[in-house]
Amino acid sequence: MLLLKLAFRNILRNRRRSLLTLLSMSGGYFLLATMISMSEGSYSHMINLFTQDHTGHVQIHYSDYLTRPSLNKTINNVDELVNNISGYPHVKSVTSRVYAPSLAYGKNKTFPAQVIGIDPKREAATTLLELKVKQGQWLSNGMSESGYFPALIGVSLATNLNLGLGDELILISQGIDGSIANDIFIITGIVGTADSYERNNVYLSLGAIKQFLAMHDQAHEVVIALDHQSRAMPFADALKLPQNLNAAPWQKIEESFYKSMQVDKKGNYISLGVIMFLVSIGVLNTVLMGTMERTREFGVLKAIGTRPKMVFMLIIMESFILALASCIVGMLLAFAPIYYLTYIGLVMPEPIDMGGVEFQIMLGEFSAFVLLVPAITVIGSTLLVSLFPALKAAKTVPVSAMQAA
Repeated sequence: MLLLKLAFRNILRNRRRSLLTLLSMSGGYFLLATMISMSEGSYSHMINLFTQDHTGHVQIHYSDYLTRPSLNKTINNVDELVNNISGYPHVKSVTSRVYAPSLAYGKNKTFPAQVIGIDPKREAATTLLELKVKQGQWLSNGMSESGYFPALIGVSLATNLNLGLGDELILISQGIDGSIANDIFIITGIVGTADSYERNNVYLSLGAIKQFLAMHDQAHEVVIALDHQSRAMPFADALKLPQNLNAAPWQKIEESFYKSMQVDKKGNYISLGVIMFLVSIGVLNTVLMGTMERTREFGVLKAIGTRPKMVFMLIIMESFILALASCIVGMLLAFAPIYYLTYIGLVMPEPIDMGGVEFQIMLGEFSAFVLLVPAITVIGSTLLVSLFPALKAAKTVPVSAMQAA
């Protein structure tokens, strides 16, 4: 308690300098907190857009399907697998997909297309595909009134084939049994934009594509959406699957996007480090000046029997109190901006592209991580730069100190 009283007395003895130091560290906390909030919030927003777009958080495939896709590399008994995974903790939705390269024919033109079979209800709960229908209506199970299965077609493919709503689309592919697959479908919706993932895709219901490709209870991909993207890696690692199946998190499925995001994050951390370095230099200067001004005082303390450890702890405690107070002030200052960034965000005049994902609203993040990391950084850097002045004060020789004064 005596040490604490002395530390408070020394801080309040030169109030102007202590106030300037406190404001400097509070500014550092404020900048760190707002920048980390923007950084983490923007990355989380991008990841959510990316995973909800079409990848999901975790995907299941046949062992080497991702590296060497093939029509015959299927997940068998897929309905049972989907139902089992749906009951796992943290799972929001699960859906299965079938992929088949195809030749699309419309009126007098042909064009290559990727045909994707989906469960309309499960797909709508897992991704944003339903919201991307620009014309017509969302895909339905069963046949249309004309007796053909309905199809969603990408906007670029529709333009290339000169097709619109209600037109017939002919697809030619290879069945899973090696036979020629061909059938007529009715376009009931046009999906995506000219720059989106869906632009050259054709979407059929699972019932339609399984009949088209002569498949049974099979799929090429199972997509899992979790309650938070951070659970993807541990969930994929913990998922128990048959020996020939692999679970991969979105970080592995879209590795280029993940790596580009990590590089950008490292750049932000360097900027944050520069800010804290500048703040730490100011703190070091203040603590060092305060220590040198009290050389005679430390000499007297040592002369009356104060141990070097106590002198060292006195300087460290003064720095800690200033750092803690600055974090409290900085937190109060940063609370309103972080709240605004988290729930309203900043609308940019032009969208930013990150790994193929465009986003126009920069959102912040309000979390314990955003508030605690700057506090730990400010307090830690303050104590670090205070070590040298504290050691210098602890090694003070009473006679020399009093003679120098």
